[in-house]
Amino acid sequence: MGKNDKQQLLKLWETLSPEARSSLLDFTEYLAHKSVMKPVEGGSLTLEKKQPVNIPRPEAENVINALKRLRTSYFMLNADGLLNEASSLLTQFMVHGRDSVSVIDDLETLFELHFQKYLDHD
Repeated sequence: MGKNDKQQLLKLWETLSPEARSSLLDFTEYLAHKSVMKPVEGGSLTLEKKQPVNIPRPEAENVINALKRLRTSYFMLNADGLLNEASSLLTQFMVHGRDSVSVIDDLETLFELHFQKYLDHD
């Protein structure tokens, strides 16, 4: 971001209402959380995607703890759509009696698919 970009951003900031400033701050915090800036050749910056935290799957893990582990591992993912899909798997386990190992396998697959979408999204 060059000096002119910063000056333009400050000029625009001054024109915003308090509510708009709050929204802009929320959005920039979201972007900062979702990706980190990494210097590249020539001094410019590029977004680098965050990587999951590798938390090994315990031998005997219940479905709820698996969901917590995966949510911690894939902290960078937007929880809204992901947890909606995960709740369907939890229902299969809790209501329909599906075995926990296969549900956890599917949860891991679900989180990995969402992570791949995160990597592919610019």
